[in-house]
Amino acid sequence: MRRVLVSVAHGTRNPAGNVVARELTEQVASRLGVAAVTSYVELCEPLFADVVREATEPVHAVPLLLSTGYHVKHDLPAAADAAPVPVTLGPPLGPDPLLAEAQVARLLAAGAQPGQRVVLVAAGSSDEGATCDQMAAVALLARAWDGPVELATLSGRGRRPGDVVRPDDAVSPYLLAPGHFHDRVRREAPDGALVADVIGAHERVVDLVVERVGALR
Repeated sequence: MRRVLVSVAHGTRNPAGNVVARELTEQVASRLGVAAVTSYVELCEPLFADVVREATEPVHAVPLLLSTGYHVKHDLPAAADAAPVPVTLGPPLGPDPLLAEAQVARLLAAGAQPGQRVVLVAAGSSDEGATCDQMAAVALLARAWDGPVELATLSGRGRRPGDVVRPDDAVSPYLLAPGHFHDRVRREAPDGALVADVIGAHERVVDLVVERVGALR
C-alpha cells in the first residue's frame, strides 16, 4: 500500500532552523522516490497534527527529534491516533551511531583536534528516558571521536554548560537545527571554548532517516 512520508521536527521561530527539516525531508524523498511532507510539533506550520488530520493516504511518520520526551510519548501518538488514515510512527532519531558520525564531522569542520575533550550539549528534558538517550549519545560520540566526552544540558535534568565546559574544550551541540537552544549554547560556552555547528542536514542524518523509513515498511 502506498504511504506518504511525513517528517516531524520540533519547530522553531528561527526560519533557518526550520529549513533544516525541509532539506532533510527533500533529500530523503529524492533518494527514496516517494512523496513527502515536512511538518512540525509547534512554532512553525504545517503542524504534524494538522497534516495527519488532513491526510487521505496512509502515512509513515518519522520524528526528526534526537531523544525521547513528552512530544515523542504523548503529542505525536495522540495526533497519529486521531488521524483518519493509518499512521505508522517511528521512534526519535537518537541516539544512533550515524548521528555521532555527523557530530564528529561538525567538530572537525569547526577546528576541533582529535582527542580534544568534548562536551555534548543537549536541550535537556525532565524525562528520565531522555537522560538515558543523552548518555547513550555521549557514549556513541566518545567512541566515534575516540576521546573524552561529557554531557551538559540546557534545561531539565543534568548539569549546565557553565558547570561542565572548560575554556579549552570543544562543544558539540546535540541539536538538529539552529534556534533558541543553539544560541544559548554559544552564549553559555566560556571564552576559548570551540563550539561546533548543529548536526543539521548532514549526509549521515539523511542516511539515518532513510533507514528509519525502511524500518517502518
